[in-house]
Amino acid sequence: MRRRSTNVPKDAVHHPVFARFYARMSVTADLKAGVAAHREELLAGLSGRVIEIGAGNGLNFAHYPGAVSEVVAIEPERSLRRLAAPAALRAEVPVDVVPGTAEALPVKSEAFDAAVASLVLCTVRDLPRALAEMKRVLRPGGELRFFEHTLASGRALATTQRVVDRTVWPFLFGGCHTARDTVAAIEEAGFRMGTYRRFRIPEKGVQLPTTPCVIGVARRSAVVDRMAEAG
Repeated sequence: MRRRSTNVPKDAVHHPVFARFYARMSVTADLKAGVAAHREELLAGLSGRVIEIGAGNGLNFAHYPGAVSEVVAIEPERSLRRLAAPAALRAEVPVDVVPGTAEALPVKSEAFDAAVASLVLCTVRDLPRALAEMKRVLRPGGELRFFEHTLASGRALATTQRVVDRTVWPFLFGGCHTARDTVAAIEEAGFRMGTYRRFRIPEKGVQLPTTPCVIGVARRSAVVDRMAEAG
């Protein structure tokens, strides 16, 4: 009897049940909650080489403008990569879906004109490290486009977010942490914040821990301090 090799690497992220749920839920949200319009806003005006972090089932791919020459779409979850593959084939720009994690991007430094983070920074295990990696792979002056869940401005909902983050929410929703202050984290990583706006999904009705969102752009400085990066 042939034994299975123990040297086969395992995926760093494996949430098959959540992946199936997310694939259905995200399509519904695009159609009924207006998320597709936010994806369009997020990607408008991009050009050149783009790296997308946590591409999921590839719902962003249809919204990349024609000026984008290539998208390298990083997705650590195997089931979602399989769903993203046909979406990549349908895209109007070249899209390559590859395995990898935000904390260790499998690409060269300063290789991209823009990085895209779309509903993923809430799930990464090490947010400062992930943002440092995005900064590393961007050329000087390159853009970080982000569309993310974020910490609520109201005390009651922010408290709820922190409570659910410490209990069942990450377990049920693929490692999602709703109470992360996205803008503050991006600034702390050394990006220069551009324009951004906060909004709610859904806009009306009961507020969920994931309701507060932020969309915007930040830039890697055009002047690179090599000594600071080495330290």
